[in-house]
Parts: sequence; structure tokens; C-alpha cells
Amino acid sequence: MDNLFTRSLEHTLEREAPLAERMRPTTLDEFEEQAAVVGKGTPLRRAIEADQLRSIILWGPPGTGKTTLARIIARMTRAHFVSLNAVMAGVNDIRRVVQEARDRRAYYGQKTILFIDEIHRFNKAQQDALLPSVENGLITLIGSTTENPMFTVNRPLLSRSQLYRLEPLSDEAIYRILQRALADKERGLGEYRVEIDPEALRHFVRTANGDARAALNFLEMAVLTTPPDGEGVRRIDLAVAEQASGRLVLKYDREDEHYDVVSAFIKSMRGSDPQATVYWLARLIYAGEDPAFICRRMMIHAAEDVGLADPRALLVATAAAQAVERVGLPEARIIMAEAALYIARAPKSNSVIRAIDRAMAVVERERSHPVPVHLRDASYPGAAALGHGKGYKYPHDYPGHHVPQQYLPPELAGKVFYEPSGQGEEKE
Repeated sequence: MDNLFTRSLEHTLEREAPLAERMRPTTLDEFEEQAAVVGKGTPLRRAIEADQLRSIILWGPPGTGKTTLARIIARMTRAHFVSLNAVMAGVNDIRRVVQEARDRRAYYGQKTILFIDEIHRFNKAQQDALLPSVENGLITLIGSTTENPMFTVNRPLLSRSQLYRLEPLSDEAIYRILQRALADKERGLGEYRVEIDPEALRHFVRTANGDARAALNFLEMAVLTTPPDGEGVRRIDLAVAEQASGRLVLKYDREDEHYDVVSAFIKSMRGSDPQATVYWLARLIYAGEDPAFICRRMMIHAAEDVGLADPRALLVATAAAQAVERVGLPEARIIMAEAALYIARAPKSNSVIRAIDRAMAVVERERSHPVPVHLRDASYPGAAALGHGKGYKYPHDYPGHHVPQQYLPPELAGKVFYEPSGQGEEKE
């Protein structure tokens, strides 16, 4: 009776699951794109088909198939498959899985595959608890993460796993997935009579931004919330699609895309490309990046890559940071854009950072040379008796307010740290 009730409940949950859950591929042949990872003849696909999988980490944006691939592996393997969610699981859950895997191997000779969704949410202690069992092969790990594992997964665990990066799906792939969902009468929306404007379908594709789950969620919302007309047809036009999908699904997180987009923004300013500069700035703003962080990066860039070729760039960046703090978004976007475009269009010179880095290298490598006597502080009582300041030439006592004298320690005399680049105002 209990088994009958359980099967009935599972069937009900399966039928009532969201469309994106029901439409998950069940075989590698149904798996959309990711040919570089699981295409025919790839090492990972051969390992899956031969049931010889080793520990892997699947890294990619939401909706690219990480969990789906894990479930396909679960269907194809003879190993016992266990799934944990890093948000809910703790060290005790890991220890339980490890002990059960040990018993299973000892009594039945069966391997254990452990799938951990959102493995980046495991702390160091939790990841360390996995390490011995992964290392000795007791457990084959499949870790799934949307964040860069180089930042979020312990190095020892990462070194014992093969890393695979899944890319956002192409618009063509998303379009095919939506078409299948509309046609499928068992798992999809085929039981409904739906007429969808091609532009509405393209809107779902564009707005999903490579995320199959998001696209299917948009489609399901549109179909289920659109009442049938007198002919029993649910007609979905662009207006309905826009209401169902909301804003563009932007791929951005603090540990991965964050660094890539910021890097693109800085490199575009350095490369004097105003079009790319304002595009990447818009990406940062849209994703909700802290305006203070953006302004700090612009101030650093103004000094590092524009420098003395146009000293006003740093003044503009600093003024923008102060103005943004006072004004706030959304108007602050205009101020940041003005500063970023000024920096992008300014002449470039890295002589400042080269000068300070050369000096820092000498300070780090060589002994600390004494300050020359004539440059030492002579302002306190008794300093003169020590000879401090003796022989110092006060520049304002000389024509042009300049007089040649040795400012570096004698051991560094003639050492060149700063070399003008010949760009912009440095020509003077």
C-alpha cells in the first residue's frame, strides 16, 4: 500500500513539475550542444558510455545542462548514484554517504557516484571531508557549479577532478528546445492548442540569454496564463511574451563573470575603444555592480594606463567617484559613462606604473641605503650637530627655482625609474 502511494505521489509530482524539469533530456543524443564536452568521440562521452567515469567538475551558467548531464549519467551507470545539494547538506551527510559507499563496495563490489549540486557552496571543511574518498577512488564525484571553481573549490579537490566548462546555449539551440516543448504531448505543452507569433518566440530566445531553463519558464508562463479564445486556441503575441519574460536574464556572478566583465571594461579603456568601453560599463551597471567599485577601477586605470600623458584623466575619474556617491543611480550612470569615455579617448602612457614598479623592485631586492646627509631632517633640536641638512641646496634660492644636486642614495646614482613615454603631455 505504501509503495503504491509512493508511486502515485511520484507520478503526480512528475506531471506537475515545471516545464523545464519535465523537458530535461534523458540521453546524450538529446543533450543540446556542448559538443566540446560530450560530443561523439570526446573523452568524457567515451568514459560515460563505457561506465568508466572519473571525478569531474561541471562549470557553467544556469540552464546549460549541468544537472541534466549528471542525471543522464545516473541513468547510464551501473554504479550507485547519490545526489546531494550543497545548500542543504553538511559534513555529517558526506560522512554518511562515504560510509554507505564503503559498505556497498565491501559487500556488493558496487561503485558510488556522488553528485553535488552547487558545490561552490560547500565550505573548506565540507570539501576536505570529501577529499580522502575522492582520492582513493571510493567515491566518484560529479560537482556542479555556476561559479569559477578556481575561486570556490579547494585546490586539492580540484586537482583530483577533471574540469569541464559548459557554455551558454546558442539561440538556435534554445529555439529548438522551445519548439520541442510546444510539440511534446507527454512532457511538454502539446496537449494545449497554442499559436505563438514567431517574434514572440524569438523574444523568449533573446531574453533567456543562453539559459534553456529560463526560456522554458517564460514559455510555460505565457501558455498557462493565456486563456483560450472562442476556438480554444491560446494565442501568444509579442506583448504577451514580454509580460511573461520580464527583463533579460544576465549571466553575472561575483566570482566568475564579475572578473571577466571588469577585465573587458578595463582593457577596452586601455585599448582606446569608446564603443566597447560604454558597452561593458552598461553590462556592469545592469548586473547591479557597486558603482563605487566601478569608480575605483576607473581611478586606478586613469593613473595606470593614462598617467602623465593626460593628468586630467585621474581628476575626472576622482570627480566622477565623488559625484556618483552624491547622486546615486540611475543618473550616476551618466557620470560614470562620461569618465569612462574620457579615459578611453585620452592618450595612453604606462610610465607611472613602470616607474613605481621599478622603484619597488629595487627596494625589495636591495638593502636599504641610508638617506644622504644633506637630505635628512634638520628641523628638530640637535639635528644640526649631527650634520643633518648640511650641504642641502634650497632650489628656490637659485634661478628658475632649480639646482642640480644628488637626491638618490649614492649607491643608486644614475638609476632611471621614470621614463616619459612621449605620449600626450609627456612630450613636454
